[in-house]
Amino acid sequence: MWTRRGFCYPSVKGAPPAKRRRISPNSGSDLFETLPDDLVISILTKLSSSASSPSHLFNAFLTCKRFNNLGADPEVLANASAKSLQVRAKSWSKSAQDFLDRCTNAGNVEACYLLGMIHFYCLRNYASGADLLARAALSNHPTALYSLAVIHFNGSGRPYCHRDPSTGAALCAKSAALGNIDALREVGYCLQDGLGLPFCPSAAHRLLIKANAIELITKKKRSVPQHNYKHRKGYCCRLNMDMSSNVHQANRFMVEWWGLAGKKAENEDGLNMCSHALCGRRETRRHEFRRCAVCAVVAYCSRACQAMHWKMEHRTRCRPAQDPADVVGAGPEGA
Repeated sequence: MWTRRGFCYPSVKGAPPAKRRRISPNSGSDLFETLPDDLVISILTKLSSSASSPSHLFNAFLTCKRFNNLGADPEVLANASAKSLQVRAKSWSKSAQDFLDRCTNAGNVEACYLLGMIHFYCLRNYASGADLLARAALSNHPTALYSLAVIHFNGSGRPYCHRDPSTGAALCAKSAALGNIDALREVGYCLQDGLGLPFCPSAAHRLLIKANAIELITKKKRSVPQHNYKHRKGYCCRLNMDMSSNVHQANRFMVEWWGLAGKKAENEDGLNMCSHALCGRRETRRHEFRRCAVCAVVAYCSRACQAMHWKMEHRTRCRPAQDPADVVGAGPEGA
């Protein structure tokens, strides 16, 4: 008969019970140590590619000494998911930077882009940041191509005379072909303004309509019930949440980084943030970003950020500037 412990006793009365087979407590670990390294690395590679947060990945590495050693294998780091690289600005440290460096050296394209944006806009290491972004762009990373285009449009990290609209437009066109909506919208504005591309209002109109249609379809696919939204002062929170779901983690990092720096960083050098609250880019020199041609109060790193901020908030707040001198050098508003 079977007992609660699962032992089977004989039905014959008086017969001795069957002896339970004892398993050595160290036999399991011995069997694990006999597994080849290639098999363990393949398991860790699948784990890193599906990790939903950095803590999930590091908890797996801390399971045992062998996992910790083999977790540093280039194949594991090269396939680490974007979610496993979501480093917070408030948790930024030398160890976090070393981890992203190892992922970058292993060939992780997402780590190249994230670390490049941090170096360029947060740490102000313009040369190393641009090099990392270029490495990601060579691997056809759509957002890296668009970010490099913004740098060329503004001449970021260099004097004003180094602005290169033609290269920026070409990078935007390639990024748009890979599915980046902001780049598609930027190409439309380049055609509309004749900036880096031939002036063609009809083609610009078609591209802008296409970008708005793709954005609308994307928002409908990830629609959230109305009761889950909370209203904040100065923002339409529902629209903000729709937009934020398509924001890259590099932008979230920069927003948090400069939010922690506060007014102190702004007062030190007088550099402005992009007025689109979900962008996070900051000027690398004074008056780098174009201002609104109507109110001259807000500044943007790109026409795409202008258009997004206009939909989110600025259309209800934009008022003509009282002093005409305030709009000198301001760009047109991307309504």
